[in-house]
Order: sequence, then structure tokens, then C-alpha cells
Amino acid sequence: MTIGNITTKMEKRSRKNKEIVDEKAPLLLKRHDEDSGFDEFDGASFTGAVFNLSTTIVGAGIMALPATMKVLGLGLGIFMIIFMAFLTEASIEMILRFSRAGKNLSYGGLMGDAFGKYGRIMLQICILVNNIGVLIVYMIIIGDVLSGTSSSGVHHVGILEGWFGEHWWNGRTFVLIITTLGVFSPLACFKRIDSLRFTSALSVALAVVFLVITIGISIIKLVSEGIMIPRLLPDVTDLTSFWKLFTVVPVLVTAYICHYNVHSIDNELEDSTQIKSVVRTSLALCSSVYVMTSFFGFLLFGDGTLDDVLANFDTNLGIPYSSILNDVVRVSYAGHLMLVFPIVFYPLRLNLDGLIFPRGRPLSQDNTRFSLITIGLIGVIFTGANFIPSIWDAFQFTGATAAVCIGFIFPAAITLRDQHGIATKKDKVLSTFMIVLAVFSNLVAIYSDAYALLKKNESPE
Repeated sequence: MTIGNITTKMEKRSRKNKEIVDEKAPLLLKRHDEDSGFDEFDGASFTGAVFNLSTTIVGAGIMALPATMKVLGLGLGIFMIIFMAFLTEASIEMILRFSRAGKNLSYGGLMGDAFGKYGRIMLQICILVNNIGVLIVYMIIIGDVLSGTSSSGVHHVGILEGWFGEHWWNGRTFVLIITTLGVFSPLACFKRIDSLRFTSALSVALAVVFLVITIGISIIKLVSEGIMIPRLLPDVTDLTSFWKLFTVVPVLVTAYICHYNVHSIDNELEDSTQIKSVVRTSLALCSSVYVMTSFFGFLLFGDGTLDDVLANFDTNLGIPYSSILNDVVRVSYAGHLMLVFPIVFYPLRLNLDGLIFPRGRPLSQDNTRFSLITIGLIGVIFTGANFIPSIWDAFQFTGATAAVCIGFIFPAAITLRDQHGIATKKDKVLSTFMIVLAVFSNLVAIYSDAYALLKKNESPE
């Protein structure tokens, strides 16, 4: 069944008796037979949907936000975090509204409706590039946190190495093999995204653990040492410092990218009218976590805040039990990324299947194809994270481009195309702004990454 075969969608307040939809298009569950084993599924709950969407949003990017405060100042930085949450909500509302108008059940179906076959393929490719890159980066970070790294020329001791000393069984490759077989693979085998609601809830809880510890340490140091309140506005003294303000734009623009899972979550909801509330609740939850993490992270480390604030927890914090708190922060963060992995992997598998087998039967009804695609993708991600040293550099370029396309350029382009004549003047103005912001963000990201890469590769005189 292809995207073009989907022509109708029943809008029902209750979905208890509805059939779970699962088409060949990515980001969409496929139609099951009565004996498929899922007929007892009454639909996803509001809470489970919120946790799944929130986990899609809060990934590794949370650790880069305190550094944006160092550049922008607390006032402007927090304003930008909240502003991007509202802009993300607007872009998701666009794709949902145009999906309803065209009776499309997936993001891919919507792109196909607006721009034809090649529009759908372009979206699929962007999601493949973005999600494979994100998952490889997650695996690299997990390896760094648990087993240590010497990539910067200075060895940073991993948690397991610090606890037990250096052994073959806590080496990077072996640890990632165990993590892949024991965590990633089992969680990647679920055929419904709602099945991940409990791991998503735990993932959000682990992110909150990091936040609570950061707040606690900040309050202790504020009381005992009198931490100075960081500046509210950026410190612009010359042209160089002015241009530096724009280097944080890509971090903020991509902080809420979750669009590739919205339709999947919507399709499984018991009450389809709840999707807007799910989106708003998830964005409110994530923006609250982002704001508090940024505020207290910058308050704690000030101008010493590193680009990845997790690296700040690799040093003595100057309080009792510092090493224990550092380990708790790093373990909770590694656990958080492990549980984010399957929620990002889910749309990746659906997109790859839709791209390779556009006319095949539903993936969820073909266990052989489901297994082969799952094993193949996990193998590619594992290989990229362990044996291709320059792959992170490559995904710095492609990932930024793919993410802004998924989150802003494609929704805005669909609105400007206005296939069903429902876009307002406000929609078109906002869409134009989104495209300009996304293109500008991407150019800044490419320039910044290229400059940093050139500086890193410069030979010493």
C-alpha cells in the first residue's frame, strides 16, 4: 500500500473500536488484520503520548543550552528558548491542519500530497540523514560517558573506568556491544510507538534528575559562596562578539525538532482531538526543562560553562560528595540517551522501509523484513559510532540541514503551496519567516562547523 492509496481518515472522538492504521508511508502505522495480535489495543493515552513526544524532543541538545546563555545572556537566551517553542508549535499545527484537510495520515503523505513523489522521497531522505546522525552521536556520547574518550588529545576517564580501573570489559567497543544487545535491540523491536511510553517516561525522569542535581548544587553554592547572578544581556564589545551571537542560533532552532513522530503518535491516540493538547503539553514541559537547565547550568558555571555542560561535571564542583554527584549526573544522562534511542529509531525504520519497499506489504506484518531492516540499521549505527572517526564531522553538516528542513522548511513550504486553499495571510507571513530563519540558521551552522573543523585540523607551526 502506498501513500497514494490513502484517501480517507475517520475523525472520531473515541478510537476504542478503530483499526490501527499502518501504511507504507513513513511515520505511519500500517493496517493490521483482525488476527494480527493488536486488536486489543484501545488507543494510546494522553500521558503516554506526551512522554513519547517529550522524549523525541529532549535528546542530547539539552546539554548545549547553558552555553547559549553564556553567549546571549540569561534574558535574551531564555526569551529565545520560549520563542522557539511557540514557533515549533506553529509549524506542527501547520502540518496537522493540512494533514486533516488532505486526509493524510503521515508527514510523508502530506509531502506527497503537496509536492508529489519526489517531495515524499526528499522528506524520507532528510529523516534518514537526521535520525541516523542523531543516533550515531548518541552512541558516541554513551561510549564517552561510560568508557571515557581521548578524542580531544586529553583522556577523560569514563564512569566504569573510574569505578573499576581499566579492563577489557569496560572498553568502549565492548560496552557499546553490551548496550546495543541489551538495551537498544530489545527496545527497537516494538511495532507500536505507544509501547515505548514507559521507557519514555523514565527518560524524561532521568533528564529531570540531572536538572534537580544542577539546581541543588547551584543553591548550595549560592548560599555558601555567593555566586554572582549572570548577566541578562549579551556582552557585545566588537564586531567579532556580535557575529558570535549567531553561532547559537542552530542550537536553538533544532532544540524542539520532533515533527517526524507527531503523526505516529496522533494515529495511535485513543482520542484524536487530543493531539494539539499533547503537542502543547510536551512543548511546555520541554521548554520548562530547557529554561531551568539553561538558567541553573549557567548560574552554576558562569563564563566557565563549556559547549557541552556535561564536561563541566568532569571536574571538582567544590562541594562535598562532588565526585558522587558527578557520577550520578553522567549515569542519568547516559541512561536518558539510551531510552531516547528507540523513540528516534522508530520513524527511522519506517522511513527506510518506505523508501526501499514503497509497494511492499505493511512492515509490521512482515517479520522478516522488519527484523532485517532493524538489524541492518542498528549495525550501521554501531559501525558509524565505533569505526568511522570522522563521521561526527560529516553529520555536523548534514544533520543541521536535514533538521531545519524537517522542522521548519517543509511545513512552511506546504503552507505556502496551500494545496487545499486554507492558508491565511498570517500563515504565509509566518511560513516565510520560518524559511528565512531556517536557511540563515543552516548557513551559520555550516560556517561555524567548517571554521571549527579547519581550526582543529590546522597543523601547529
